[in-house]
Amino acid sequence: MKLVYVYQPAQDVAAAAAFYREQLGYEETWRDGTDTVAFRLPDSSVQLMVSTTPQPPGLMFLVEDAAAWAAERPDLTVAVPRFAIPGGAVLGLDGPDGSVFYVYDQGGD
Repeated sequence: MKLVYVYQPAQDVAAAAAFYREQLGYEETWRDGTDTVAFRLPDSSVQLMVSTTPQPPGLMFLVEDAAAWAAERPDLTVAVPRFAIPGGAVLGLDGPDGSVFYVYDQGGD
């Protein structure tokens, strides 16, 4: 389990991207159309991912198989059902105090 992204939803990705780039000086690392953009955070291997996907904000952890990882932890509650992403899948789980965190894989299904 490796922390890779901090997910932040945005209604206007272009405006959010401009803010993170121009006001905070973050370097863009990748983009998926007009819906998602990621930024390298200074002095960190973690990236900020901004997207119009209407999910709660949260940390995103890379795991080998998201569905298997969650199945091995039956006491966790699914907050965001598993959905496909390019090259894999992601699902959101309830964290402490109403927070959500995500596990995702890049297994190709």
